Amino acid sequence: MIRAHQISYKYKEFHILDAVDVHLEYGEFLAIVGPNGAGKSSLLSMLANEVKCSQPVVFKDKNINNWPVQELSRHKAKFSQHNSSDIPLEVKDVVMMGRYPYFDAQPRQEDLEAMNNMMYETDVYHLKDREYNTLSGGEKQRVHLSRVMAQLQNGIAHKLLFLDEPLNNLDVKHQYKTLESIRKFTRKANSAVVVLHDLNLAAQYADKILLMKSGKTVAYGTPEEVFTAENISSAYNFPCTICEHPVTRNPMIIFG
Repeated sequence: MIRAHQISYKYKEFHILDAVDVHLEYGEFLAIVGPNGAGKSSLLSMLANEVKCSQPVVFKDKNINNWPVQELSRHKAKFSQHNSSDIPLEVKDVVMMGRYPYFDAQPRQEDLEAMNNMMYETDVYHLKDREYNTLSGGEKQRVHLSRVMAQLQNGIAHKLLFLDEPLNNLDVKHQYKTLESIRKFTRKANSAVVVLHDLNLAAQYADKILLMKSGKTVAYGTPEEVFTAENISSAYNFPCTICEHPVTRNPMIIFG
């Protein structure tokens, strides 16, 4: 699906990323975790082809730089943590932006269906006629999630979704609903790369974990392989204990 080897990025004298490898297969949910300043968002931007990197990123066996822009937008989409808070449009019009790669002047019936389906999926359909600027932070977050997911509603196989801190501003219910939507997407042989801060949610939902610190890889593998007390304490400079989740049997991290 996507492969990147020895990704490095330097801004002036600062090393943002230092020789990071990523290898994502079809149907995998990869969570990128780590403390503030670890390079998580920078890595996501490079994988998504928003920032040119030192080494080629290979997407579906082709250098991602060689993909035509409109064609690539039907295969992959990215949710940013920095979305505009001031958009003078109704919610349905913001979500319809995700369908722009598919029509020129007027949306087709399939575009309207994709928009409505994703608004239901993200629990914003009841807000569709509201002015976007009147929404709460969490509601705006879900509108943009709906927009990004609507972009990938098509018949193409093996799509790729990038999400940078999609749980920001969300209440507990919608955090879980968002992660369930991402997992539903990956169970259809699509893939997702998601930056998360909640390690326990990452352990519960992700197939693979990339734990980072200061632009470098601390550990990369399954939640059981990555989430050890030694790895986490090293990354966060804070003590923790690992136990077993009583329901999912995934690792559960307790700090302190």
